[in-house]
Amino acid sequence: MSKRPGPKVLDVLRRVAPGTVLREGLDRVLQGNKGALIVVADGPDVLNICSGGFLLDAAYSPQRLSELAKMDGAIILAADASRIARANVHLVPDPNVPTAETGTRHRTAERVARSIDAPVVSVSEAMSTITIYVGDEKHVLEAPTDIIFRANQALRTLERYRDRLDEVRGTLSSLEVEDLVTLRDMVAVLQRTEMVRRIAAEIEVDIIELGDEGRLVQLQLLELMAGVEDDRRLLIKDYFHEEASWHLEESLAALDSLDSAKLLDHSKVAGVLHIPDAALDLDMSATSRGYRMLAQIPRLPESIIERVIAHFGSLPDIIRASIEDLEEVDGVGSARAHAIKEGLARLTETSILGRYT
Repeated sequence: MSKRPGPKVLDVLRRVAPGTVLREGLDRVLQGNKGALIVVADGPDVLNICSGGFLLDAAYSPQRLSELAKMDGAIILAADASRIARANVHLVPDPNVPTAETGTRHRTAERVARSIDAPVVSVSEAMSTITIYVGDEKHVLEAPTDIIFRANQALRTLERYRDRLDEVRGTLSSLEVEDLVTLRDMVAVLQRTEMVRRIAAEIEVDIIELGDEGRLVQLQLLELMAGVEDDRRLLIKDYFHEEASWHLEESLAALDSLDSAKLLDHSKVAGVLHIPDAALDLDMSATSRGYRMLAQIPRLPESIIERVIAHFGSLPDIIRASIEDLEEVDGVGSARAHAIKEGLARLTETSILGRYT
């Protein structure tokens, strides 16, 4: 999987996506067979590396941007791109700042972006490309048609992975109600969940870059990802070992930090649960606390789920509990006790039938 752009690059992508006035201006520059070097910030740090040119301070418009691009110098926009501050400016960044670019415009753009906290856009006349530089990151904008084609391929892949995730998740549910789960079973579901999330993260970048043209892709992604984030959190909450310095957020962050190679390693994924190394055996029995299963019961508040689990300790004990036992939990009452009992009975029946049919 490709590396996800940083948050600053994603912010710039939103601002130059199709449908925005800034993108319209950049497209006009390309359509006029012109190049441009644009700094989207006009603070003191930008002015310190500017030489020559002229002060403009005019409202931004795509037409003005394309006309000013006919001059050789850089264009300085306000940080919100609402005004054109300067034009025909010669940028003089520190020549000792390293750059991997070869063309003069792109070398300057990369050095400026690495020198100051400001996005720089380089429009190449020869290559007909728009390149964004933010800090040490570089992103070349693609044609919307190419992005849509790639996003649709990724959606098909995501759909297959989601189908497989639903299968292993259903298997885990049936094992949970029979108290036959091993750590390997749980890790398999966690791996699949994380793979689905990472494919979705790549599609999200495409949606951002597509702007107004990404609405259909976004709707499909939302449908495919429904419930995945919540299920991931509850899955870890069911099995992780909590300590004074290790809580749910630490487990979630540890899972996020795994690279693609480590994500395929069952032991590395199991490690995010903070199970002591001496006890880390993938074939060891693992008992669900019940968060994921109870969350499937309609209109059952999270606070009540917490109290039920705190009272009984595990999903098998909750399933075996009578209505009278459930009523003893603070805040449950008769109506909720019946709802929990009946809801778990339905889920148990569905899970077991799904496993053996």
